[in-house]
Amino acid sequence: MKVLIIGGGIGGLTAALSLHAAGIDCEVIEYVVEPRALGVGINLQPHAVRELVELGLGDALADTGIATSRMTYTDRFGGTIVTIPRGRFAGYAWPQYSIHRGELQMMLLAEVRKRLGGISTGLALEAFEQDDACVTALLRDVRTGERVSRTGDVLVGADGLHSTVRAQLHPDDGPLLWSGIRVWRGIVEAEPFLDGATMIVAGSNRSVKFVVYPVSAGARDRGRALLNWVAEVTLDAPGPVPDADLSRPGRLEDVLPHFDGWRLPGPDVAAIISGTERILEHPMVDKDPLSSWGTGRVTLLGDAAHPMYPVGSNGGSQAVVDARVLARELAVAADPVAGLAAYEAERRPETNELVLAQRELPMEATIELVTERAPEGFDDIADVLTADELGTMREAQRRLSDMDVEALNSRPSWNVVRQKA
Repeated sequence: MKVLIIGGGIGGLTAALSLHAAGIDCEVIEYVVEPRALGVGINLQPHAVRELVELGLGDALADTGIATSRMTYTDRFGGTIVTIPRGRFAGYAWPQYSIHRGELQMMLLAEVRKRLGGISTGLALEAFEQDDACVTALLRDVRTGERVSRTGDVLVGADGLHSTVRAQLHPDDGPLLWSGIRVWRGIVEAEPFLDGATMIVAGSNRSVKFVVYPVSAGARDRGRALLNWVAEVTLDAPGPVPDADLSRPGRLEDVLPHFDGWRLPGPDVAAIISGTERILEHPMVDKDPLSSWGTGRVTLLGDAAHPMYPVGSNGGSQAVVDARVLARELAVAADPVAGLAAYEAERRPETNELVLAQRELPMEATIELVTERAPEGFDDIADVLTADELGTMREAQRRLSDMDVEALNSRPSWNVVRQKA
């Protein structure tokens, strides 16, 4: 069996490593000629970290990311609303890692090159064709314009938010849907805060939120912190948008005024934003869940299958889990079509549910309640929220980001090797 993977991002590269470990031949096809460490910070939840550890990447993750200890929600004056332990601190056998997306991608790419010999770069997918025997990717070399093709038994669209594979599979797919929230993001080196492994999520109401956390073990080892920050501001009513450029440059004067006077327990919000060399700006978007992902020998993975709001730290994690389930099902299936059907049957309901849950923005509702009751701040959250209200906030976070601790810690490994026919 040979699998063609369209896209060399986190999901596509994890799929390649997973398929290789399962004894399945694969090729990663990436349109970028020279992949580089781009992007900002992301989080890998324990259910994704387990899968990467089982692929032999545990040491590399520990050397690159920060094992997140806790997530602390505050108001804009720095008053602590609730603190939620993360990863091993919450009882999981694996940590949650805060990590630079580009560094993670380069780590995965290095392993793919080492184990598989490399990936095919500079090739843009234009279309695919399939029949009962195989699937063919029709490609264009972006350097020369030459048309080339690759043939395999399976084609996986891991080509992100603007997926060409998804567009061909679902020509009537709906538009990108904007939440009404504008997002600014950046990376900046600064002094460490609190224990050096805490994520702070601060809000004044549903309209304005600021998230900050360290992402680089390298900076930590130098006594510094490489901070990833996210500023979210509601500007309009939700609705469709024609496009979403996730790498559009943002302007300091557009984001900074929203955070005038904010005080957090450690990081200086104004200094962090002002000290960022390159600010990115984009709308917070997702898409309506699909009623099916693929057809026959073709399927989707990661953002191509289930783009979701980044409010539960789940995008990269779900792509990793997709990749591992895909490899597992192809390894045990009688034929490729049956393997893809089993993969979709397991993953599509779970990820569709997450897409819809992220839209509810349940944590913001509690922060807004705090702002209404204590607009000038508070000394003790018990004077503002009841124990039941705080419990509701914890449960909302668990539903967005977590899975059952005992279930994850005790279930059998997904490592499997395809038996030769």
